[in-house]
Amino acid sequence: MAQIRFDVLTLFPEMFSGFLSTSIIGRAREKGLIAAEVIDFRQFSTDKHRTVDDTPYGGGGGMVLKPEPIFRAVEHLLADESEKPPILLMSPQGKPFTQRKAEELARHRRLVLICGHYEGFDERIRQHLATEELSIGDYVLTGGELAAMVVIDCVSRLIPGVLGNESAAAEDSFSMGLLEYPQYTRPADFRGWKVPEVLLSGNHRKIEEWRRRESLRRTWERRPDLLEHAELTEEDRAYLRRLEQEGKPPSD
Repeated sequence: MAQIRFDVLTLFPEMFSGFLSTSIIGRAREKGLIAAEVIDFRQFSTDKHRTVDDTPYGGGGGMVLKPEPIFRAVEHLLADESEKPPILLMSPQGKPFTQRKAEELARHRRLVLICGHYEGFDERIRQHLATEELSIGDYVLTGGELAAMVVIDCVSRLIPGVLGNESAAAEDSFSMGLLEYPQYTRPADFRGWKVPEVLLSGNHRKIEEWRRRESLRRTWERRPDLLEHAELTEEDRAYLRRLEQEGKPPSD
């Protein structure tokens, strides 16, 4: 039995076919580690035209998604569930989706993701159906499908067995509150650009020290806001003070 199931409600299910069948997500589904079902909620409309949207009360441009088809679709999906899983509304108005949120969601055995389109959702979907709204960034997309794929990909990586290397997810950027250290592979010398000697030394303690410093340096340079909440040792803080004093990474 899959360790987690994703139910995606969308008007464009064809957008998910390639995403769900290739790379890490495709292999995880083949192994039965994750399950995913994509539902066209247009089929839960009750009129002959399969209407899912209408003009907004009070006037204004655009069309608004009606509550009936989406409520009916979710209620159909969860008819046999004794406990309501998270019902996530993909929306630019939602809380920012972060690695911490992905870790929280990965503890559930089922997630329902609702992809919006057009001008937005009838507010009653937000108030009485969705348990949470998620945003993947401060910009507006044509629909919630890409956002749903981001959530599925990020959460799936945290499921045991999905990644070939079980330590990979823990070492990713943001997993420990910092950006990931630089990575190198063969050749050791490419066009005169050489791999740092410490990585070729075989000294695992020195390598770990180098990686930690580089992770701190990269975070300090690119995302200093992350340092406010990162778990730092006194040695980490001393290194960051050196960076601040010198205004650039010290040469070790």
